[in-house]
Amino acid sequence: MSNPKIDLDDSQLSVYQSHDAIQVELMAEAVIAVDERDSVIGPISKHESHFGAGAFHRAFSVLLFNNEGKLLLQKRSTKKVTFPGVWANSCCSHPLHSNEEMDEHDENGIKNAAIRKMCQELGISSNELQINKFHFMTKMRYACRMDENWIEREIDHILFIQTDVKLQLNENEVEEVRWVSMDELEEMLIDEGDHIIAPWFRCIAARIMTEEWWECAQSRTSPEALRDYKIHDMGDISHMLPNSVGADLMTSIQEVKPLVESRIESSLRACRHGRLSDAMMHLILGGGKRLRATLPWLVAKAVGDSHSGILDVGAAIETVHNFTLVHDDIMDNDEVRRGRSAVHVEFDPPTAINAGDAMLAIAFERIVMAESVTNDDIVALVDRIAGMVRRVSEGQQLDIEFEDRIAVSEEDYFEMIEGKTAVMFETCAEIGARLSGAEQDIIDCMSEWGLALGLCFQLMDDLIDVLSDSETLGKPAGSDIAQGKRTLMVIHALSQPDSEAKQRLMLSLGKGEDVDESTLQISLKALNELGSIEYAKSKAEHYHQCAHACLDRIPDSPGMRALRELTDFQLSRIQ
Repeated sequence: MSNPKIDLDDSQLSVYQSHDAIQVELMAEAVIAVDERDSVIGPISKHESHFGAGAFHRAFSVLLFNNEGKLLLQKRSTKKVTFPGVWANSCCSHPLHSNEEMDEHDENGIKNAAIRKMCQELGISSNELQINKFHFMTKMRYACRMDENWIEREIDHILFIQTDVKLQLNENEVEEVRWVSMDELEEMLIDEGDHIIAPWFRCIAARIMTEEWWECAQSRTSPEALRDYKIHDMGDISHMLPNSVGADLMTSIQEVKPLVESRIESSLRACRHGRLSDAMMHLILGGGKRLRATLPWLVAKAVGDSHSGILDVGAAIETVHNFTLVHDDIMDNDEVRRGRSAVHVEFDPPTAINAGDAMLAIAFERIVMAESVTNDDIVALVDRIAGMVRRVSEGQQLDIEFEDRIAVSEEDYFEMIEGKTAVMFETCAEIGARLSGAEQDIIDCMSEWGLALGLCFQLMDDLIDVLSDSETLGKPAGSDIAQGKRTLMVIHALSQPDSEAKQRLMLSLGKGEDVDESTLQISLKALNELGSIEYAKSKAEHYHQCAHACLDRIPDSPGMRALRELTDFQLSRIQ
C-alpha cells in the first residue's frame, strides 16, 4: 500500500534543487494538519507543513529502551531536508493522513506510524515491534525554526517502548546511533561539544522524561502509571538550536497570526446577540497585519521563552485596539476603515458604540482565561492593560481638543501620540518580555523600544495621510488636514512666518467636507513647501534610530531578526 501524497507544484519543487532525491520525494507525503488542541483539520503535504510559516501537524517521538535500560539515540542523516545531522530520540516522524495512521483509539494510528518509520529508518523488523509494546505517554506542542525556510510546528505524541532489537540503519535517514544511560544523556545535554541535540528532544529529556521513566526502563516495568493526557506547551524553541536563523518579519507574523485571529473570533463570536457579534467582527474581518496582536509573541521569543498564553494576551490587546478604532471613527466622522465601511456606517452609531464597549470587556475576559499565565501575572496584566486603555483615552481626548485649539505645541503633540498610539506598542513589548521570563533590565529595554517604535509609527501614519493616494489609504488622502488635526506637520507649518504657502495650507485646514479635492491638493503641496513634511520625517528617523539602539542592547537570538525588520519596516513606509 503506497503512502498518501499531495503532489508538489513546480514552485514548491524549486526549493529542493540541491537536496537528495529520496528525501524530496518524502516531502510530498500527506501528513495530518491539526489545530493547537490536536484536532484534525485535514491533509497537508510535509512540504507545506514545514516550509515558510509552516503549520501545526501531528508528529510522534519514540523513546526506545533496550532491556539494559539504555535509550537509543539517532543522529539524523545529513541528507535530511530539515534538521540534518542533529542527535534526536530513537525515532521521530509523522503519522500520515490515512485510516491506519489516523486511528485515535489507544493512539493506534500513532503506533502504526512509529512501526512503519522504525522499520524504514532503523531497519527494525516489524515482528520485533508489536503494537502492544508501545506506551503512549503524553503530548507536547512546539515550534522550532531551523532557518528562514524550514520550521517544525508539531503536536508531538511521545511513545515509550522497551525491547531488544536488531538494527540495520538506512543511511539515507540515520547517520549513526548510540545507546545511552540517564547519566550519559545528561552529559550530552550539558556539554554538546561537536554534537547538536535536536531542540524537541532536549525538551522531552529536560522537561517531560523524568527519572521515573528511567526507573521503569531499569526495572522493565510498565510506564502506564506515568502517562498523562496533557499537551505540554513548549512555545517557540528555536533558540535551543545553535546557529538557528530567524524568519523575516512577515513570515514570523504569519506563524502566529491565524492563532491570534482564531482567539479573537472565538471571543467575539461567543456573544449571544448576532448583530452585536457581527458589529464587533466587522473591522476584524477587514484584515490587517496584526502587529499589535503578534508583537508580544515576537518580543517574547526574541528575549526569552514563549507560550500560548502570550497569544491570548495579544488577542486581547488587538481587541482593545479595534475597540478604539470603532469609537475613533465615530468621533472623527470617518466613514471608511481598511477599505470598507466603518462600523457605525455599516450598522448604526448606537450599535457601534455598544460593540466597542463589549469588545473592551471581552478583551479582559480573554486575559483572565490566558493559558499558562499565573494569577499573579493576570493581576499585573489587568493593571497594565487597564492603564494602557486609560492612556489611550487621554491621548484621544487631547486629539479631540486639539482640533479646536490654534496653539498646540510640539510637546503637546508628543504627549497626545504617546497616549493615543505609542503606549500600545510600549505595552505589547513590555508584556511580551515580562511573560517570557526576561530579566528586569531586558523588560525595561523592550518597553523603551516599544515606545520609540510607537512614536515612529504614529509619525508615519500622519505622513502617509499626506503622501499616499486615497485608494492606498482606503480613505480620502489629506483627510487629517481637512479635519483640522494638529499633526506634527501642521504644528510645524503654523509656527512658520506668514507666507503664501501658509495661506494655501489654511484653505483646507479644518474645513471638513467643505473642502474639495483640488483645494486639498494645493494645501498638501503647501505643507511640503513649508518644510513640514521633511521635519516630520526627521523626527520619525530619530525614533527609528532610538528603537535600533534599544535592540543593540539585547543579546542576539533567532527572533531578533523580526524585531529589527519591524523597526526598519516602520521607517520604510515613508521612504
